[in-house]
Amino acid sequence: MARRSNVCPSYLLHQPTGQARVRINGKDYYLGEYGSEESRVRYGEIIAKYASGQALEPFSGARKATGCSAECGLTTNELVLAFMRHAAGHYVKNGKPTSEIHCLKSAARPLIELFGFTPVDAFGPLMLKSVREKMVAAGWCRSVINKNVGRLRSIFRWGVENEMVSAVTLQRLQAVSPLLSGRTKAQDKPARTPATEEQVEAVRKHVSPLVRDLIDVQRLTGARAGELLLITPARIDRSNDVWLYYVDGHKTEHHGHRRIIAIGARAQVILNRRMQSLGTNDRVFKIRRDSYTLAVRRACQEHDIPPWTPHQLRHAAGQEIRTKFGLEHVQAALGHAEFAMSEVYAKATLERAVEVAAAVG
Repeated sequence: MARRSNVCPSYLLHQPTGQARVRINGKDYYLGEYGSEESRVRYGEIIAKYASGQALEPFSGARKATGCSAECGLTTNELVLAFMRHAAGHYVKNGKPTSEIHCLKSAARPLIELFGFTPVDAFGPLMLKSVREKMVAAGWCRSVINKNVGRLRSIFRWGVENEMVSAVTLQRLQAVSPLLSGRTKAQDKPARTPATEEQVEAVRKHVSPLVRDLIDVQRLTGARAGELLLITPARIDRSNDVWLYYVDGHKTEHHGHRRIIAIGARAQVILNRRMQSLGTNDRVFKIRRDSYTLAVRRACQEHDIPPWTPHQLRHAAGQEIRTKFGLEHVQAALGHAEFAMSEVYAKATLERAVEVAAAVG
């Protein structure tokens, strides 16, 4: 594979003089003592100008506009550190940190590398665009970059809320438009397609009975893998022909949404068999989500099956429901808050979800 060109020049040491330097278009720009805050600030300023296509003259526009100097107060490093301490207590579900913690750390890394020593109120749109260019250079896809830029804004928004950052700074950052498809070097992530019947059947022959049952129940219900891995006999209302599984700890719970999964007759047969020797609070599927995904991936690799992931079963269910019932039923069965998300999965009400489960199984 060809080596990716480095569109973001590195912070380097000039050993004879002990100065920091950055090489751009064959020319070295000296930044001051290597490792010093001033050299880091100077490096970030030059990178911001370079990424925006401006002449590499001494950069002072942001500091002049805000009246900041390198010693004028809170740095970006300090803001990110304070926010991550907040995030460690905020992004928690069932006593465990959510995946958003990892996403925030990933988004903040290029910000810290480029502008960690920059005063927060000197951080402006050109600098934010420079951070984005570093994400492009790292090979991140366009949608991920746009989400991560939004996460960086959320850090500054939290700073405004807690009187660490000027509201004007946040307002300036909001002026940076998202990357548009076809108008950026960032690649678009391929659209996720449903797993086909042939792909699923081919994998079922090469996985354990536990994984096979999990595949079948997910295919029949359209549930997320994480939702099924939480299921216990106590959480299922079996008083009617269509069972209702009340999900605890689902992904939109913190927005006040309730998630109920309707389970039809075919899925009930599988669950009944697995629940025969379980206690009321025992998990029906005793497997980790990453192990489930790995089992499917390994079966695909070892038997030359076109690769798919468990989440594509949810897309397949959405497509089948859309064909048989319509978009509103997709929204109800898959638990989407908005039609836009149902459109993604299908390429409300509880009654509609029950209707789908009764018909599909």
